[in-house]
Amino acid sequence: MRFIGVEIGGTKLQVVAGDGSGTIVDRRRLTVDPAAGGEGIRRQIAEALPGLIEAHQPKAVGVGFGGPVDWRTGLIRCSHQVAGWHDFPLGEWVAKESGLPVYVDNDANVAAFGEALHGAGKGKDPVFWINMGSGVGGGLVVGGELYHGAIPGECEVGHVRLDKSGVTVEERCSGWAVDRRIREVAVHHPEGPLGRRVAGMNGGEARHLAAALSEGDPAAQAILSELADNLGFALSHVVQLLHPQVVVVGGGLSLIGEPLRAAMAEALPRYVMDSFRPGPEVRLAGLGEDSVPVGALALAARRSR
Repeated sequence: MRFIGVEIGGTKLQVVAGDGSGTIVDRRRLTVDPAAGGEGIRRQIAEALPGLIEAHQPKAVGVGFGGPVDWRTGLIRCSHQVAGWHDFPLGEWVAKESGLPVYVDNDANVAAFGEALHGAGKGKDPVFWINMGSGVGGGLVVGGELYHGAIPGECEVGHVRLDKSGVTVEERCSGWAVDRRIREVAVHHPEGPLGRRVAGMNGGEARHLAAALSEGDPAAQAILSELADNLGFALSHVVQLLHPQVVVVGGGLSLIGEPLRAAMAEALPRYVMDSFRPGPEVRLAGLGEDSVPVGALALAARRSR
């Protein structure tokens, strides 16, 4: 049985066809033009759906949206990255375009669901997902089901405060925050491996962190240690309240790979109370960049039963 999965992010749009086991068999990957707003994204979706529906005869559509969502109705509260989504009835709109049942949730929730069922969290319970990209988001799967709590029902770990002044995890651990930190460090170490790579850049510097780490760059290691320490502190609250068996790390910054995973696994126990140590296992996303579309397929399969 086939389904359609849709990922709507601030920079990435994917519309895929696949089955409930998480296998993607067809894909349309499109680039978001923020200047075109939500209307431009909807136009792209409307153009992609007919061919996939005709080819695969899906039963339902699952959507992961990058922003607060009323998952019961598919109403989008807003997008923090692209205009034109405020109070938009996305579920209703996709149903009209596709002629199919539609299930919408926050993209971090959907990614958590995909990783719990078909990725790095498979066989673990509960599973906590943390996404580190342009923002920082989270999702929780308990007993094989998404945990929502009260509406809008997102585990906004990115908005956890790191201190009483109001500094949030997102302000220190998002992709743009790491980019900024690299620029600051590169000013003082312009001849180092990291400084040479990011000279003249003003965005996207974090993608060079892994290469600089592999060269043993002390500046890169200092940034990684600072990042992991902040993440360990934030996730300690998750552990002490929710007790996940595994924390799955995804998003663009997760492409740093094993150095990031290992640093987070080392930092987290420092902030967890003694009786809860060593705390959950920390794993990198098993589905890579497909956590959201695979989760969207799984969401459609589960909720259309």
